[in-house]
Amino acid sequence: MMIIEQLLGKDYRKKLVYGLDIWLPLALFGIVMFLILPLPAFLLDGALALSIAISLLMLLVILYLKDSADFTGFPTMLLMATLFRLSLNVASTRLILLNGYAGNIIEAFGNFVVKGNFIVGLVVFIILVLVNFIVITKGAGRIAEVAARFTLDAMPGKQMAIDAELNAGVIDEIQAREKRKKVEGEADFYGAMDGASKFVRGDAIAGILITIINVIGGFGIGIFQNGMSVMDALELYTLLSIGDGLVSQIPALITSAATGILVTRSTAKNNLGRELTGQLFFSFKAIWILAAMLGVMMFIPGFPFLPFFTLAVLFGLAA
Repeated sequence: MMIIEQLLGKDYRKKLVYGLDIWLPLALFGIVMFLILPLPAFLLDGALALSIAISLLMLLVILYLKDSADFTGFPTMLLMATLFRLSLNVASTRLILLNGYAGNIIEAFGNFVVKGNFIVGLVVFIILVLVNFIVITKGAGRIAEVAARFTLDAMPGKQMAIDAELNAGVIDEIQAREKRKKVEGEADFYGAMDGASKFVRGDAIAGILITIINVIGGFGIGIFQNGMSVMDALELYTLLSIGDGLVSQIPALITSAATGILVTRSTAKNNLGRELTGQLFFSFKAIWILAAMLGVMMFIPGFPFLPFFTLAVLFGLAA
């Protein structure tokens, strides 16, 4: 680290970030190419791994934010991630239907995650889609809509409060300008989040339709073009389609969760982890009562003793 600072300077991280602003047009160009050109399986594996990494990065960044409006680029990032996932769906569909193979990651999700059972895979996929579409996405979209409405309604009052503080001499002109800029930024951010949440909802619907199309199209190609039996075609293309659906729905679920966390949290002095830990363990009386309740539950007939005993001891020690 010291050697890098000596070579590039102390602010090398900032220089590196601002020097990489070319990634956005390159990413858009790559998305277009994924839609047009057939991808080799190994490139698709790398792109799917990148999709998972991007969704995890967005979630981790949001967890360590102190103010939701600090991540002003999140709505655009959300749109880019959604387009990237959809382009990967098109590329993987092309490989599945043409070759009956779409790389190691999709095959691993089809064979390892659901143990090669396409019925289990279908059930898991439906559960993930329902959780993402009905629970997280719908709730986050509604919260973003309400937050945008209340932020816009409160904007004139905040502007008048800033003017009153300026006239009273509490703040100077520079501070007033910064506060006005922050108020305008919050309104723009929540307005953009209201629209960006619609992309997440559309992504969930597209995932369902793409998986259904993959299964039907692969089934027809396997029987009528490749001469496969009904069960062989159903097993091969359903497993690949479910694997493709899972590997696209998991990043979508993580991104939806990140969106929900961002729009539901309020301004805080610390990051979300510290705030929640401090508030959950604020009342020692509540923790003592919880430990006692867990201690009683471990004696209920049929309940496993060890998990409840372990939790009761841990919460008792924490109290």
